[in-house]
Amino acid sequence: MFGKRSNPGTANPPTLRPAAAPVRIESTSLAVPQLEVNSGHHAKAPPPAQADRTRSDDYYQTKSTIFGALIEAIDLSQLSKLDSDAAREEIRDIVNEIISLKNLVMSIAEQEELLDDICNDVLGYGPLEPLLARDDIADIMVNGPEKTYIEVSGKIQLTSTRFRDAAQLMNICQRIVSQVGRRVDESSPICDARLPDGSRVNVIAPPLAIDGAALTIRKFKKDKLTLEQLTKFGSISPEGAQILQIAGRVRCNVVVSGGTGSGKTTLLNCLTRYIEDDERIITCEDAAELQLQQPHVVRLETRPPNLEGNGAVTMRDLVKNCLRMRPERIIVGEVRGPEAFDLLQAMNTGHDGSMGTLHANSPREALSRIESMITMGGFALPSRTIREMVCSSVDIIVQAARLRDGSRRITHITEVMGMEGDTIITQDIMVYRILGEDANGKLIGRHESTGIGRPRMWERARYYNEEKRLAAALDAMEVTDDAKLA
Repeated sequence: MFGKRSNPGTANPPTLRPAAAPVRIESTSLAVPQLEVNSGHHAKAPPPAQADRTRSDDYYQTKSTIFGALIEAIDLSQLSKLDSDAAREEIRDIVNEIISLKNLVMSIAEQEELLDDICNDVLGYGPLEPLLARDDIADIMVNGPEKTYIEVSGKIQLTSTRFRDAAQLMNICQRIVSQVGRRVDESSPICDARLPDGSRVNVIAPPLAIDGAALTIRKFKKDKLTLEQLTKFGSISPEGAQILQIAGRVRCNVVVSGGTGSGKTTLLNCLTRYIEDDERIITCEDAAELQLQQPHVVRLETRPPNLEGNGAVTMRDLVKNCLRMRPERIIVGEVRGPEAFDLLQAMNTGHDGSMGTLHANSPREALSRIESMITMGGFALPSRTIREMVCSSVDIIVQAARLRDGSRRITHITEVMGMEGDTIITQDIMVYRILGEDANGKLIGRHESTGIGRPRMWERARYYNEEKRLAAALDAMEVTDDAKLA
């Protein structure tokens, strides 16, 4: 053993004494709570039975006893110097000795579950670790220490995962945000952060969160999605995916629009895969999520103010600084405010192929939101001037949506054509039409062409020798009934 203040393996350990009588732990009392998944339409889990609550209380009481003895038996400063695997082995050895000294009787399976749980508490994210390990979970939503929800296949489900108390939940929140140099406490109760794998994290702590800290994690899949996989999932047709690939290659300026949880960042990641390896790319994000595969990528991240309220670096600061870094493409993780103006300026001044995401429910609304964000930024420009800037900057809007059955679809690929009077003119290359639903409540639909002969991006595709592939994709797309009638 290393660096212990007291050694539980000695004949007379100073802090850990064998219990006077063996403490019998029934096998049901140490069962790690399993996820409750309800297959009903609303995915609302029933409240746990009284017996389950009793077993859970026994489990946490036993774990607290062993955990307290573990903290007395090891030197945490020495533990922090070891790598993760070595630290886990050291903790497991000490916990096994504690269990033996305290005469706790349990099976090997129960002991392994308890060991994993305690290792997660000391080295990881506690009760969140089993949820983070599951690749089928898209979101983890912790509403205080007693309630944790997850999103699976687009539906929200209540789990039986809980924290020991509000202090443990707050400690885990602080552990997560401190890894990226941020903090969350009473003086700064709102924080955006990320996990090492890029998963997005939001924490809002008391006193703003009344029932305990609220922790939301938007998980990233271990295997990065591609447009080919989105095609297999039915999110987009093969022809639509081909058009998006061409838009990426021919350096169209793309805005990915959609609601919360519609898959905007995932889609942006897919589009960036088709950027050439010899291009210099600079990304700007509030919390670094994008996972670009190109070799020449510079990743920038905003910074919140310090305790004195100074030192904040905003998204607009990052985008403005990008222009001095000789970028070929600028990618903004999410456009939320006046940085929209600087992104449009970049798109319109030689940085073709720049991309960004924003929240909007339709391509038309996305254009209105860009105009609103520029206006709210304090730019004293006439509406027509702003719209002309939008038209000359944005080439394509890709609309993503999460449908009511939980599925995610790319519903529009829309081109910005120009101005007629004071109105921005757009045309849809592809739309998603809902045809009905099956017996299980799953929506049935298809991606269809609107039947346009040549899109605006045709000349750009010709310049990059992609017009034949574009023509083949357009010809292969099924034309809508409305287009046939027209």
